[in-house]
Amino acid sequence: MAKKQDAFYFENFVACAEDSCRAAQMLKEALENFEPESLKERLDSIHEVEHSGDAKKHEMLDHLAKEFLPPIEREDIVSLSQNIDNVTDKVEDVMLRIYMNNVQKIEPNALKMTDVVIQCCGAVRDLLVEFKNFKRSKNLKQLVIRINDLEEEADKLFMQSIRGLYTESEDPIRVIAWRDIYIYLERCADACEHVADVVESVIMKNS
Repeated sequence: MAKKQDAFYFENFVACAEDSCRAAQMLKEALENFEPESLKERLDSIHEVEHSGDAKKHEMLDHLAKEFLPPIEREDIVSLSQNIDNVTDKVEDVMLRIYMNNVQKIEPNALKMTDVVIQCCGAVRDLLVEFKNFKRSKNLKQLVIRINDLEEEADKLFMQSIRGLYTESEDPIRVIAWRDIYIYLERCADACEHVADVVESVIMKNS
């Protein structure tokens, strides 16, 4: 168990991951109950969550600047905090592309990829809940593997979705718009894997 004075960092990691989960769930709700006229409102709501995550990240960095002996190396704290924040950023980027590209109808594969993104975000949260016990945990490795597997699933869906656009659609606007959106959905899963990579690196350094 982390020392009491170290708990701030681990709790902050989890809180930021929970923001990612909230943003991903909001994205799913926006796609499932799609109303083009409410896109700006949906985008603003996700941005509020992203802004909340930014505030937590800055709070952590301010705390770290005054810390004499953090629980893990400073550069790892900074890297992990930034990578968790990137997950929420990428989810917001998806909603932003849907808004900017003036999407009027949601592609079925986008819903499938969003479900995988939600699972990825949840797995990252679970990973970070366990992370406070990183020196003794027997579960972290399996949680990292889970995130890697989900990222591979997102990659497969991404390839299928892009191929489907080019083989089934004769509308170039649809192809351009959805290619852009699929790229950002896949980047959400990549961002989750990057969090897992940092956690795995910390474990290796301290084993």
